[in-house]
Amino acid sequence: MSALNDSSSNITQTVLPAHQDLKTFLTVSTCVIFLYVNGVMIFTLRKKTVFQEASRYILFGHMLWLDTLNLVMSVVLFVCALCRLLVLKIVCLVLLVAATALYQASTLNLALMSLERYVAICFPLRHAQITTYGRTQVAISVVWMLSWIKSLSEVIVFFSFDTTNIAMNSFCSRTTFFRLQIYRKIDTAFTTIFFVSVCFVVIFTYASIASVAKSASCHKTSAKKANSTVLLHLIQLSFCAVSILVEVVQEVVYVYADYMTSLNVMYFCFVVFLIFPRCLSPLIYGLRDQAFSCLFKYYFTFGFKKTNSCNTEIHVVSGG
Repeated sequence: MSALNDSSSNITQTVLPAHQDLKTFLTVSTCVIFLYVNGVMIFTLRKKTVFQEASRYILFGHMLWLDTLNLVMSVVLFVCALCRLLVLKIVCLVLLVAATALYQASTLNLALMSLERYVAICFPLRHAQITTYGRTQVAISVVWMLSWIKSLSEVIVFFSFDTTNIAMNSFCSRTTFFRLQIYRKIDTAFTTIFFVSVCFVVIFTYASIASVAKSASCHKTSAKKANSTVLLHLIQLSFCAVSILVEVVQEVVYVYADYMTSLNVMYFCFVVFLIFPRCLSPLIYGLRDQAFSCLFKYYFTFGFKKTNSCNTEIHVVSGG
């Protein structure tokens, strides 16, 4: 019986006030809605062959999967933190390293999407040759290899120096799990390298496309739309940078503030800096493409239109 009591105590949840329950319901419901939107966009990309062969839409689909998985992982960690569940340390490690890898891959994917638009505008005659299906898949594979380096480094440190305390007495988050100084050094090093590199690529492509747009030989409308697309990637990158500061704020609040204050800060950060950037950016990106947005709206409304009149003839190079 004592063993059962111990087991029950490990999953006991802190009772939350009614207004906190309402916040939790609204937050999770919002995530479910955005997951449906992302799911419809992924389904739309699977319905047409051209969406599965063109590098632009392959990278867009990759971004959708990353943002969807990021959102699911964030919701899981958010609920664990909210309910203050005692999580086995090894389980928390798996959740955190997976979330880190997804976050890094999402950031690096922005660089790939910007480079694809750079090639489409600056080298239109070689675009189809450079951005082939095979090369796009190789580029995505490289992104995943790079994104796992930081996570694997943290796993190695964990099993080498930090194997104490099998069960955690607080919620599962980076600020409470990775307490050793070496974790902070790893995080700072990889974050700096990745963000500086991606920021350089995005700014370089934006400046290059803007320069080409001024030339007489360039299609003005295509260049302008491509520049707007790269600018959107830069805004996405900015949100990624802000999310790093959010971790610092949450750590300070967790140490110095009471539990209810920590909850309120957690709600605000989760909704403003994690949910909306991960959901609105792909939606804006998809709706800007006429061929994709037409099909997306058709499937989003469960095909209530009697016929699908969308034009699927897509000009990948000229699109924004």
